[in-house]
Amino acid sequence: MHLTANGTKDGEGRNEETTKLKLSKPLDGFPSEIFNLAGSLEHLDLSGTGLSTLPEDFCRLEKLKIAFFSNCNFTVFPKQLAACPSLEMVAFRGNQMTEIPEDSLPPKLRWLILTHNRIEALPRSIGNCARLQKCMLAGNQLRSLPHEMAACRKLGLLRLSANRIAALPDWLFELPELAFLSFAGNPCCRSWSPATTSSSSSAKDGGRGGTTTPFSSLPGVSWQDLDVYDLLGEGASGVISKGLWNGVDSSAQEVAIKLFKGDVTSDGTPADEMLACITAGSHANLIDPLGKIHDHPHRAEGLVMQLVPPHFKNLGFPPSLQSCTRDCFSEDIQLTTRQGVRILQGIAAAAWHLHSRGVAHGDLYAHNILYSSDDEHALLGDFGAASIYTTSYHGKVERLEVLAFAHLMEDVWSITRPKFDEWELQVATQLAALHRRCSGPVGSERPGFGEIHRQLSTLHQQLVAPCSSVPC
Repeated sequence: MHLTANGTKDGEGRNEETTKLKLSKPLDGFPSEIFNLAGSLEHLDLSGTGLSTLPEDFCRLEKLKIAFFSNCNFTVFPKQLAACPSLEMVAFRGNQMTEIPEDSLPPKLRWLILTHNRIEALPRSIGNCARLQKCMLAGNQLRSLPHEMAACRKLGLLRLSANRIAALPDWLFELPELAFLSFAGNPCCRSWSPATTSSSSSAKDGGRGGTTTPFSSLPGVSWQDLDVYDLLGEGASGVISKGLWNGVDSSAQEVAIKLFKGDVTSDGTPADEMLACITAGSHANLIDPLGKIHDHPHRAEGLVMQLVPPHFKNLGFPPSLQSCTRDCFSEDIQLTTRQGVRILQGIAAAAWHLHSRGVAHGDLYAHNILYSSDDEHALLGDFGAASIYTTSYHGKVERLEVLAFAHLMEDVWSITRPKFDEWELQVATQLAALHRRCSGPVGSERPGFGEIHRQLSTLHQQLVAPCSSVPC
């Protein structure tokens, strides 16, 4: 078998070390030729090859850090991976896997992807994975989590959507670094009703930075009334296009049209995303849903959304394989202190609004935020990891997401270029104090988003009109 990878022979015939190998053709078994790369191979991707077993001596790949076997035919998690001394990231998405034997997980595991399988239980030995930071379990048949998992103190992101979990364990909210959680599509979410919070949320909105429209449902929009043209983007859950909505009064409105793919994503299901988006309703710092599409010729589900003006830009980029749970940023982006505070204020307002309705965003990242440098306005989008939670989790889920907001504060500050005059020094000091409270290891001691929004509003006012708070 001929292996193609980065680091093959160059024009002079010198051998370069191969660190990454990807094979995509169907395989009857594990190619023994791969062991010829054991001295350098760090990233192996055999996704889509149909592989179902690994050789007993797989651990000969002693430098292997990343192993992808997604869309293959593994029904049991291979115990051979436990002997790999350097393995940190493992992916078995879409294998119809049913079992993970005890002591089969690599000891240095940081990132585990088991999305869209048939796993009914996790091994108790997962508690030995002390370095585990990111765990993707959406679309399985889990009914509970082993208590031993409470020992995974480094866990920062956990995806549990589309399982059979009846209750979230208390220890989950005591993990000091857990900031990103999705659990939609489980029995623990079913007792929530949008009607129970709509009226109270609307009445209390005064300080959230924008008017609120309660949606327990959305108006229907016929596919025949939509003209679709430019593609705006495509994600794991669906395709977003620019289009025209031809209203009943013969007027046409430019909109964004999102058609869902229908598959289980790493975050959850499109159906749960659409429900969370509808439940969230309208807010000045959210991308508003305008209608729910029906009569699509291929029965696709979709939403008509507010069209974001083209001058809005993404604040960040998704995490890399190296950064794991933290976003990446362009070297070109630079914010003023006032812009940074204003963006944080807007996102805190959006999060306050969401949690008042029992909605956790689950993915409070810079890469899901659009901002305008002209007026410092920010919009929070992408509800793919959002969950609608019951009153029994009130406060607990919010304080967990406050830690995600603390990470966002760090990220925004990292791309801010302060002047450090008298006023900005005062604001920076107060921001640092707020960040310490939001990032504390004990969730119950973190402030709620209402308090965070009020403090950020005060700081923004100090930057806009310093003379109003300090004599000039």
